[in-house]
Amino acid sequence: MTHIVFFLLSFLASTFRSRLSLQLEIAALRHQLSAYRLKGQRPRIAPADRLIWSVLAKFWPRWRNVLLFAQPRTVALWQKKRFRDYWRALSQGGRPGRPKIAPELRQLIKRMWRSNPTRGSPRIVAELQKLGIDVVKSTGERYKPHGERFPSATWRTFLDLHLKHLVAIDFFVVPTATFRVLFVFVVLAHDRRRIVHFNVTEHPTAEWTAQQIVEAFPFDTAPRYLLRDGDGIYGDRVRRRLGSLAINEIVTAPASPWQNAYFER
Repeated sequence: MTHIVFFLLSFLASTFRSRLSLQLEIAALRHQLSAYRLKGQRPRIAPADRLIWSVLAKFWPRWRNVLLFAQPRTVALWQKKRFRDYWRALSQGGRPGRPKIAPELRQLIKRMWRSNPTRGSPRIVAELQKLGIDVVKSTGERYKPHGERFPSATWRTFLDLHLKHLVAIDFFVVPTATFRVLFVFVVLAHDRRRIVHFNVTEHPTAEWTAQQIVEAFPFDTAPRYLLRDGDGIYGDRVRRRLGSLAINEIVTAPASPWQNAYFER
């Protein structure tokens, strides 16, 4: 009895609908019926079936009422997939991935790396651009020869070569029994952690500090590197005096005592 009532109500509702809507509904139902007949109890939905229902879902508001062999959300997923595939094909132009690099260019990049192992990939790319070859930085890094170890000095070798050329300077404060405050200037050599020079003053100035540096390194004994903090007392006069002695300054970062650990300890 329920099926008869439903049939009659559907027949009456169809008399008030447009001819195009009825034709679309009949075509959609016939399409699903043919899919069941050709492919069995649970038909496999072909790409053509997905295309038909993607188009119907876009242009026909009543498509959900007659869809039987799939869920409406499945049709929405088909539409998203077709949209994604369309734009992927349009952006790739039928050639997926990056364009291939010629074997000759790969060998050239590898040969440049082997001849100049200390250069970085930006330098390699710049040299290739001089030859009229336009490549990106990642391409130069991709064809860098791997597994080839170039000789390099150990950390101990670095210390043996450079530690003897490094000194550190700094001030520390000494209060006296009479409540005076004295400033002690110390020059510390890093090779043996020995005190090269020190002096005491009650009123340190840039001129006095520059003079202490000169007194610490007489007769061409100046080191190559000098480690200091960013104290304002090391002004232009101190920097000019260091430049006249051919000493390179190394300034520690703010609030980083571990960068001058020997002196701070």
